[in-house]
Amino acid sequence: MRFEVLLTEHAQHDLEELYDYIAAHDTPGNAARVLDRIEKALENLSTFPERGSHPKELLALGIREYRQTFFKPYRLIYRIVERRVYVYLIVDGRRDMQGLLARRMFGG
Repeated sequence: MRFEVLLTEHAQHDLEELYDYIAAHDTPGNAARVLDRIEKALENLSTFPERGSHPKELLALGIREYRQTFFKPYRLIYRIVERRVYVYLIVDGRRDMQGLLARRMFGG
């Protein structure tokens, strides 16, 4: 049975910003290729979302409800609720993840 993969409004915005940034600083073709690879990673979540690891930044806080998958250097942070996968964050993993997670997921 497949899982339904849903992007939060923030995650959808992350994809748009990522595309715009790569298109402006590299080429639109490379931006499209990166977007395709991320979409494949999202598609894989529909079959095996439990395969993702727990983000170390959240484990340090004792939070185990969230998982992540990678298309390096990009990280996709998500949560499984019944047969749905909610993607909360799509970001370059080289950024300040502790701060991003605090702001995005906990309003900090």
